[in-house]
Amino acid sequence: MKKLKNSILALAVCAALALLLTACSYHFGDGLDSGAGTIGEDSSKSEQSSSEEVSRDTSLPESSEEQSESAPEQGADVQESSETEDSSDTEENSDEEISGGEESAASEESSGAVDTSAQESSGGQPADGELIGTTSKGYDIVVKDGITYVGGILIANKTYPLPADYAPGFTGGTYKAFQVMQEAAANEGIKLEIISGFRSYEKQQQTYQSWVNTYGREYADTISARPGYSEHQSGLAMDLNSLKFAFADTKEGKWLAENCWKYGFIIRYPEDKEDVTGYKYEPWHIRYLGKETAKKVYESGLCLEEYLGIDSEYKD
Repeated sequence: MKKLKNSILALAVCAALALLLTACSYHFGDGLDSGAGTIGEDSSKSEQSSSEEVSRDTSLPESSEEQSESAPEQGADVQESSETEDSSDTEENSDEEISGGEESAASEESSGAVDTSAQESSGGQPADGELIGTTSKGYDIVVKDGITYVGGILIANKTYPLPADYAPGFTGGTYKAFQVMQEAAANEGIKLEIISGFRSYEKQQQTYQSWVNTYGREYADTISARPGYSEHQSGLAMDLNSLKFAFADTKEGKWLAENCWKYGFIIRYPEDKEDVTGYKYEPWHIRYLGKETAKKVYESGLCLEEYLGIDSEYKD
């Protein structure tokens, strides 16, 4: 009997030990599995966070494409010369740059717009300006606040620069005249759009340097103004529709050439006048003079330099 009890006790102890070992094994195994899951989640989160940071660091700002508008290296299709290339395929950025259409008429107007009454006729010299000479056509050359007026007309060309800080924006008279012309053209099925208007000294500096870097200074000077010498800085000039020479042969280009003077504008850089204006033919570039003066210049068949008796040449 005693042996039987001892056997039963031994079996009970063994069973208890077996149960204990099973419980411990289950407990530790679950702990290991749980620990592995936690490590995996932390690792995944860390990788996701790292990926998001890289994505943010390498993404370009939305405005990056607007920081150097129409510079040659950004795809502007510029040909060497209308004399060596088919004019229908040649595109120049001349004295100006395409603003990518982003410069709406409203955004180009400025609260600093200047009074354009002095440019409404060939008279009206600024009363307090300094008379520095007379042109071969008898027009007085007057300088006021660093700005040159010839016969009362503000001049910005290769001879007469504008101050670096002169930034009137699109002048009110210029834009209003364009609106009237645009509406009149639309009534005849002609669509006119501004693709480049006022341009600051700093912006012109960037544009000009881009062309110098691409073509060298000599050629760049025939298609782009040096900073301070661009009519766009005056707020009295604009480019319309297209910077291709073929624009001259479109219905819009023909309408503009025949009618812009009625609204106070002239084609500023006419064909075959490069030796006088200093720039290649630009059928898209118009300059506001006021109706009276624009009519006189148009009827004369002369470019503005010839009409006033002035030159357009850099001194260096």
